[in-house]
Amino acid sequence: MHREDQTERAAADGDGSRVARDVQGVLPVAMATDRGRGWWEEYRGLLPTSFLDLSELECHATFRWDVDFLHVPGLLQTEDYARALFSRRVPELPREELELRVRHRMQRRLGMESARPMPYEALVHEAALRIRVGGRATLQDQLANLLELSEAEHVTVRVIPFDLEEFADITAAMAYAGGAVPRLDTVVRDGPDGTVFVDSEAQLGVFRTLFRRVKAASLDPERSRDVIHRLTKEL
Repeated sequence: MHREDQTERAAADGDGSRVARDVQGVLPVAMATDRGRGWWEEYRGLLPTSFLDLSELECHATFRWDVDFLHVPGLLQTEDYARALFSRRVPELPREELELRVRHRMQRRLGMESARPMPYEALVHEAALRIRVGGRATLQDQLANLLELSEAEHVTVRVIPFDLEEFADITAAMAYAGGAVPRLDTVVRDGPDGTVFVDSEAQLGVFRTLFRRVKAASLDPERSRDVIHRLTKEL
């Protein structure tokens, strides 16, 4: 991340949140020398800064948790699924920018396939697995890809079923990236004004608790794969 970008910080919202803030606070000091040489730098000036910040955050994360209710999490998306999501954006994206966003998302996925991938756990609501983003064929390919990825040793996918009673702990997506120590963790959420990065210790504690509650209510990995397989056959 260039030095000029490190000074472009939005004011804190009072709860430890910043909109598209610098991610310097979540990176170990020893990694600071890597700044400016990440693959994401090729997108600087072409995509919103928050896209680059997220890529850098993921590059240095020690683990990653995702919770999603309406879509398959970005790190697990196929190219066609991601393209279908970006194509529905309002206002509509120019074709060139849409394709840049898809390519950037696919490059983020490469980190999941590296020699030393970070441990990754996704809690995905059944609704997200049923919504036909891009149509029947696109969703079918996406679910098949999700099944394949879930077999990886470092990937855990858990489904939050529809028939779960009294479940209202969390109603919006979140991404939780682990730092070198817990106080350097970061939560990423999409808000109406852009991507929000949360790093206050109090708020991080809340999100850890929410994740544990949602995880406890989710199906185990084997039963989750059974659900995904059944939904794939239904299409």
